[in-house]
Amino acid sequence: MLLRFVKAALSGRKLQHARAGPAENPLVSWYRDHTGRSVHKVYGYLEIYHRHFARYRGRSPVLLEIGVNFGGSLQMWRDYFGPGCRLYGVDIEPGCKAFADEATTILIGDQADRDFLARLRKDLPRPDILIDDGGHRMEQQIATFEELYPHIADDGVYLCEDLHTSYWDRFGGGYRKDGSFVEFSKRLIDQLNAWHWEGEQESAVNEFTRTSHGMHYYPSVLVIEKRRMQPPKQIKAGRSML
Repeated sequence: MLLRFVKAALSGRKLQHARAGPAENPLVSWYRDHTGRSVHKVYGYLEIYHRHFARYRGRSPVLLEIGVNFGGSLQMWRDYFGPGCRLYGVDIEPGCKAFADEATTILIGDQADRDFLARLRKDLPRPDILIDDGGHRMEQQIATFEELYPHIADDGVYLCEDLHTSYWDRFGGGYRKDGSFVEFSKRLIDQLNAWHWEGEQESAVNEFTRTSHGMHYYPSVLVIEKRRMQPPKQIKAGRSML
């Protein structure tokens, strides 16, 4: 079914949903014309990528992608961001090492292994962009977020895709099931707003509150944009008539 949706999108019947502004999203045209290594995405993801990643084009970002699979997405990111982009790919399959080149580093390990994730923090530069497109199991997504989100650059972007597995029992999920990644992430909404907890601000505010500017939910995707934050300040302008 997913493949039919992608083919429909790329045939032109649904491309309007993956456009950003008056100009065509460059990821759409790349996907339509690509004949290299295989890459599978939900067509609506292309709009989300462009909305949150466009500011990095031509700026030599560091991108860490969990989940290399057939290596096609690495080619997509190289084209989208330009030759200055430094790519790091993580996968559990040793064969993915074949996709390494002078500007692409491939690391083999299990994203649910917190010791492995700790080594990534130690050995890799702080990524501007982290994409979790790995195994999509609950323990993998939660471990990856907890271990690597603090390592993302202060003005960086975290994106976790295929959140629909939070509703699938075979991935450890279920509708409103405690322990799913969606339920885990819902609690981050409260943390984002911890400055406003009455009587509990001092104990409630944590590093996520201080470093997270916004959370954006889309069908099957969560994007968190980082920024060093300060306690909110009220500002006023104009004259009161009362």
